Parts: sequence; structure tokens; C-alpha cells
Amino acid sequence: MKSAKDILESKGHEVWSIDPDSTVLDALKLMADKSIGAVLVMRDEKLRGILSERDYARKIILEGKTSRDSKVKDVMIRRVLCAAPDRTIEECLALMTDKRERHLPIVEKKHVIGMVSIGDLVKAVIAEQQFEIERLQQYIDGDNGQ
Repeated sequence: MKSAKDILESKGHEVWSIDPDSTVLDALKLMADKSIGAVLVMRDEKLRGILSERDYARKIILEGKTSRDSKVKDVMIRRVLCAAPDRTIEECLALMTDKRERHLPIVEKKHVIGMVSIGDLVKAVIAEQQFEIERLQQYIDGDNGQ
């Protein structure tokens, strides 16, 4: 079974982050520019939190605040769910499903080496299942003399 590190090898290790003192508007602009649903909140290469579109909707829009006047540090999730690079795709999916998270930073030796989304993991599971189906089909076809 593939690991989180395998996913990062194919999708890339690029991490988009923003400073906790930045405005939520700046974070939203970054997410829109990079077509991502969440941004890591970092300072001095240390993970401080995460801000997602869902956090924005719940903590800014629904509370009547403005993204221009609100700081990332005031709405970010501080306790970030992370995984080691050797965790399997199934383990990552189970963890994210259990905690209802859509984005999972991958951390090695206290350093963020990338981030995977639930979509990245589902895509990898589907690809692995398709590969297995093709192998089984070849086996079946081989047994039938075709």
C-alpha cells in the first residue's frame, strides 16, 4: 500500500503558507491564486495552524466579520492534525474521516514536507484499485487461454 510520502512524490512537496498576523483576506487571495482549499499558517518555518475555506465560512461570514479586518491567527485552527510520511493512504483517510478534516500536513522531524487533501488520497486509492482490477483481468484472461 502506498504511503503519504508516495502521494507527495507524485503531486509535489510544495506547501503554501501564510503568517498568523496576515489578514484573512490575504489568505483567501492566496488560496484563490493557488486553487487550494486550505493554507498552512506558519512562522519561522514552524507550523502554527491551518485555515480552510470552511473556517472562513464559519468564523468570518456567519459571525458577520470582515476578512479585511480579521487576522488569520484569530480564526485559524491551532491544533493541526498531521501525519508522518510513512503513514499509509488508508491510515490517512481513516484519520481524516474520523476527525472530519479535509487537509493533512505531512510532517517529518517537526518539518512540514507537504500536504495532502482528501481528494489526493481518494484519487490514489482509485488508481490502486484500477491497477489491481487490471492485474486480475490479465490473470483471468491468461487462465482462459486468451
